[in-house]
Amino acid sequence: MDDINLYLLLFLIATGFIAAFIDTVVGGGGLISLPALLFTGMPPVTAIATNKVAASMGATVGFASFVRSGRVDFSTIKFLLPLSFIGSICGASILKLIPSDFLRPLIIILLVAVTIYTLTKKNFGQIATFHGMSKKMWVLSAVAAFIFGFYDGFFGPGTGTFLLFAFLWIGFDFIGAAANARGLNFASNIAGALFFISSGIVDFTYALPMGFAMMVGAFCGARMAIAKGATYVKTLFIIMSVVLIGKQVIDLFKS
Repeated sequence: MDDINLYLLLFLIATGFIAAFIDTVVGGGGLISLPALLFTGMPPVTAIATNKVAASMGATVGFASFVRSGRVDFSTIKFLLPLSFIGSICGASILKLIPSDFLRPLIIILLVAVTIYTLTKKNFGQIATFHGMSKKMWVLSAVAAFIFGFYDGFFGPGTGTFLLFAFLWIGFDFIGAAANARGLNFASNIAGALFFISSGIVDFTYALPMGFAMMVGAFCGARMAIAKGATYVKTLFIIMSVVLIGKQVIDLFKS
């Protein structure tokens, strides 16, 4: 291994840890990990596939950490996990066929709406008010699980953020929303990773070291979220939403 590759590996390990830490709590980690992989010079599709494999390793640990904390509502997400999984495979399968940039304007609008709503609702997500879902809410949640899974497999940035907001909307507090969002994100990441591995476009030289770093980052992120509580998660959620908006606006004007 030459010095350049060693430096790149160290760089990816550091960025992988940070990305998974943030992604586990509020989503948006792909803003850090994907550009880091593109920095190595690999083709964009290979970078997306490699990032998905590494992210799935982190998502597994993050989800397991929230499960151990007792904050995951399996009675709700057990019906949504398969839909997120299937949606992600569908999204990943058309990644090579359709350019994803056309989604940017819509993503910017949605992120702005999510951020404004969270800022203007002072007590939003501070106290859990979830006591089950109506039939209408089940249908909407099922559709959302599939759509966000599809989006994660096809494009990705902000998936965790949107999922977290969706769980906040139905009454979970920020910690519960983060835990359950990590569950659906785990399913979509695993599905995408399996699809890309079977397609033979993953660079495991970088995926595995970055993935192990993401496992550590996800563990630390989940522990921090559980220890610090809803106010900490809400603050980080707003910060990452603003960062996501800025990144998507910049990319929109560059394209």
